[in-house]
Amino acid sequence: MPFARFEWMIAWRYLRAKRAEGGVSVMTWISLTGITLAVFALVATLAIRTGLRAETLRTILGVSAHAELYYPRTVQANGAQDAIIRDYETLTERLRAIPGVQDAVPVVKARIIANRARQNAPIELFGIRPEDLARFPAVAESEQAQGDLANLPKGIALGQSLARTLDVTIGDRVKIISPNGTRTAFGVSPRVKTWEVVYIFRTGQGFVDNSRAYLSLAEAQPFLNREAGVDQIDIVLDDPEMVDQMETQLAQSSTGPAYIWSWRERSGAVLRALSLQDNALFVLLAILLLIASMNIISGLIMLVKNKGRDIGVLRTIGLSEASVLRIFFIVGASVGTMGTFLGVGLGVIFALNIDAIYSAVDFFSSNSKSDLEAQGFFFPPAVLTLPSILSATGLSLALSFIITFFPARRAARMNPVEALRYE
Repeated sequence: MPFARFEWMIAWRYLRAKRAEGGVSVMTWISLTGITLAVFALVATLAIRTGLRAETLRTILGVSAHAELYYPRTVQANGAQDAIIRDYETLTERLRAIPGVQDAVPVVKARIIANRARQNAPIELFGIRPEDLARFPAVAESEQAQGDLANLPKGIALGQSLARTLDVTIGDRVKIISPNGTRTAFGVSPRVKTWEVVYIFRTGQGFVDNSRAYLSLAEAQPFLNREAGVDQIDIVLDDPEMVDQMETQLAQSSTGPAYIWSWRERSGAVLRALSLQDNALFVLLAILLLIASMNIISGLIMLVKNKGRDIGVLRTIGLSEASVLRIFFIVGASVGTMGTFLGVGLGVIFALNIDAIYSAVDFFSSNSKSDLEAQGFFFPPAVLTLPSILSATGLSLALSFIITFFPARRAARMNPVEALRYE
């Protein structure tokens, strides 16, 4: 039978034989070490890249909704056109009742101007209920936040970089200028109002910290001429990855036509770029793993040369070519398998102790983690996933088995007469 007991026994004797006895060579130990390190590098890199993607997604979705629902622009009785959602209270409750929807938040927003003294900056102003904003962790739980978000009904919240541009801090007053202000007989007059800065947040996203400001919904609606409703409904899902499958159901929850703008359409380019980098890294590390596996050929060729007499004797007493092939295949595949599982084990240990690794970097660099992050270094978490571990394991085993076949086939085809001629 294939892979019979005696084949395993002979292969095991070759594996544990000393070099002086013609057993496993130095090249085989080198190939074992190389495969172990290559698989370790592959597993550790995939874990860090998965952690980087998760951290990027957390940062992106920590300040924005997973999906945004809009109404198309319609013509009103007075001839004006708008896309205001007037039934937002009912629509919000209907959206929250959909399975898979965690929350639905009515929002008004506009691109306007902020001013203090001689400092001006374009801003993206959001009007939102304070209790709804408190459920966006990147804003409400910002590590470098100043002030108190509970005071939002009395003032305005600004991104850290925006506050720096305007040269304001907690307690200062900021003038907000909306070009679409009061309608008069002479046209539209800009609307200007001043609010006290009550909260400054940092999300880690430059485009948010540079331009975003929050007002309470009750203050923003009259200031932006949205007394009749809101501009959009921000939707938070239990699983952001399911947004594509839920788009149709979300749009159909409205009594009229509605559009859905998901986080994939808004920020998907960043994750696609990360995916391309992941693919490139996987290919490079796979090439490294292939190079390490090639050493198995050298080790097996040397083993076949040293065991030429044994092969001749085995063939003479009746072993078939297939049996000899399987014996040497077991030898090479065992090296690849041991290297693979050792590498996976090291990679898992590395990923589970990533914080200790970062602490060691702090110790040897004489810098704290926060100091290094301020200098531009980024320390992503390591996230182990079953697909990444299986892909690394499967690739390593496949390469080891394929490469092992060729020297094993050469051993099987050795002529026993030639092998014993000089014995």
